[in-house]
Amino acid sequence: MPDTRFTQNREISWLRFNERVLLEATDETVPLLERLKFIAIFTSNLDEFFMIRVGSLFDLSHLKAHTIDQKSGWTPGEQLSHIYEAVRVLYARRQQIYQEVEQQLRVHGICQLHYDELAETEVKFVRQYFKSSIEPILSPQIVDVHHPFPHLQNKAMHIGAWLKYKNQPMFAVIPVPAALPEVVFLPGGETRYISTAEIILEHVGQIFRNDTILEKTVFCVTRNADINPDDEAFDFDSDQDFRGKMKKLLRQRQRLAPVRLELGSPISATFLRYLEEHLPVSAEQVYVTSAPLKMGYAFSLADRLSENKRRALTDPPFQPGVPHGVRLDAPITPQVQAHDLLLSYPFEGMDAFLHLIRESAHDPDVISIKITIYRLARKAKLVEYLCAAAEAGKDVTAFIELRARFDEQNNIDWSERLEDAGCTVIYGVENYKVHSKVCLITRRSQGSVQYITQVGTGNYNEKTALQYTDLSLITADPGIGQDANHFFQNLAIGNVTDRYDHLLVAPSTLKTGIIRQIDREIAKRGDGRIMLKMNSITDVDLIEKLKQASCAGVRVRMIVRGICCILPGIPEKTENIEVISIVGRFLEHSRVYCFGQGSDERMFIASADFMTRNTEKRVEVACPIYDAAVRDKIHFLLDTCWADNVKARALQSDGTYCKRPVHETPVDSQQLLLAKAQEPDDTPVVQEKKKKSIFERLYELFERG
Repeated sequence: MPDTRFTQNREISWLRFNERVLLEATDETVPLLERLKFIAIFTSNLDEFFMIRVGSLFDLSHLKAHTIDQKSGWTPGEQLSHIYEAVRVLYARRQQIYQEVEQQLRVHGICQLHYDELAETEVKFVRQYFKSSIEPILSPQIVDVHHPFPHLQNKAMHIGAWLKYKNQPMFAVIPVPAALPEVVFLPGGETRYISTAEIILEHVGQIFRNDTILEKTVFCVTRNADINPDDEAFDFDSDQDFRGKMKKLLRQRQRLAPVRLELGSPISATFLRYLEEHLPVSAEQVYVTSAPLKMGYAFSLADRLSENKRRALTDPPFQPGVPHGVRLDAPITPQVQAHDLLLSYPFEGMDAFLHLIRESAHDPDVISIKITIYRLARKAKLVEYLCAAAEAGKDVTAFIELRARFDEQNNIDWSERLEDAGCTVIYGVENYKVHSKVCLITRRSQGSVQYITQVGTGNYNEKTALQYTDLSLITADPGIGQDANHFFQNLAIGNVTDRYDHLLVAPSTLKTGIIRQIDREIAKRGDGRIMLKMNSITDVDLIEKLKQASCAGVRVRMIVRGICCILPGIPEKTENIEVISIVGRFLEHSRVYCFGQGSDERMFIASADFMTRNTEKRVEVACPIYDAAVRDKIHFLLDTCWADNVKARALQSDGTYCKRPVHETPVDSQQLLLAKAQEPDDTPVVQEKKKKSIFERLYELFERG
């Protein structure tokens, strides 16, 4: 049996992370509509957790029932039981918090109403809306000998009714059409609305007018979506192209086994037993809640408010800053050639990188652009600039990962757009997801080849770059450039086992490189130092190595937003390890590894968390940081995060989290970093620019054409 005294189950750890998300909705310093959004984020997070993690354990419990989890010693069935129990507590907490936030929103005229709360004029409006816009597109169905129990789509809202027809009980279902909005806004000065599902629920008697309605409820089925496109069980034709394979896979996701049943209200034992048998689900998988089953509407409420009310109920808007020392009104290429640039999202914008791609598209010295793409925004300037480069005759190669979960269709669409523009599109590597974030611009200047390399911790997604904290390094370092060129050559031929001089690349050298760095610190004993920032840590080899470091006296500090399977503070195991988690306005997403201190420190930014899927099953890249100014900037970020005593929670040895004490000054790291990015740029190059006359600046622009 594995030693589980200093580790915890990854699923329980994740549920504790999602609980921290939910608890942000109880923070009275957070504006009310933002608190409602945190409940919505908790809800969508839990949806994905059931579809992926519970789904995979559900399969494992049938296929390999005696498999033991190395972090907890539990079988898949035991893990599921612990999950179901923990989630039931979270449902009750969510319902309570939702009701509290809803009551406070009503003070401001923002009300989600039940049908019996509608004013007379609103009842008339809803009846007319149902008749004109809802009823014509409904597809009600009864279940009897001529009508089999239907397939209920994953995460689609349904109305279920228990009818009496000729003294016989009968089940009827009405799928809520996806074309309808989640909520219907009512006329009037205030923001009053009612869920579309509740409108349909109210009119069930009108829909089944020849039957007696015994019971009715809103319900939703969550299905297992943990499907592997390389699994032979999906029986793809060998000559089918990969993009077609992914389209087929997306259709199959809708039909996998149910892993959860959510009910909007309690129902009788008879009705419940019928649903459990026909889906099928167990009683453990059924959750009853009066809070909304879907909450996407929460993100658009602010658009319906007056400016004053929006200002009072939402976070203040912000404009990402420009990194100090960077000029967006001048070419980016010579600036990168002079010194490395580091962009820190969302505090600083992606503009410098996008400008670099746009100018490279028309730079006669640029030969090629190569990039790995995992997730993109629905509207992506990056794709347009890559297409422009291809159309201008540049060799543009995009390695697009079509298996980016829940972004598959978006990536399929963008791959088609890139191909149409003349880009070479390669769909990842067989058996490995390409999760790295690397872009290489190859230039020929004065008879020699030069490289500009961008390596990031997050995706090239212009939308999430305003919501996720990430780092993006842009460097002209020739060694890193040569490694990046070698990396792209290997990707093109499916080689994932090569070694590199500077980059750590999974699955070949990332884990071994990290272990080598930890061993360097272990050799220093009490003088050793490790600072890590990431989303999750589950890899048992790295957990064991960090435990060894702690036992050797190395001081280990970790900023881990989500899953953390290593428990700190366990005597003779992890007593020199400290872990905090920050959940705030922005989603902490950057990955930074620091080993040592002072001139002896080795620093990397990476696309990889310390998870087995990242270190062994994906193509990931960690890049060393050589530039002193960039290192200082990252240190400032890490030190600010570690000092956080407002949004940070400290992981305890029992797996729970506690608020950190506020000694003198409250420190909200995200707010401090946001304020820092808005400070005036006092770097010498900018100060020199300010001294120049308008005529000198115009002359410079004229010289540049």
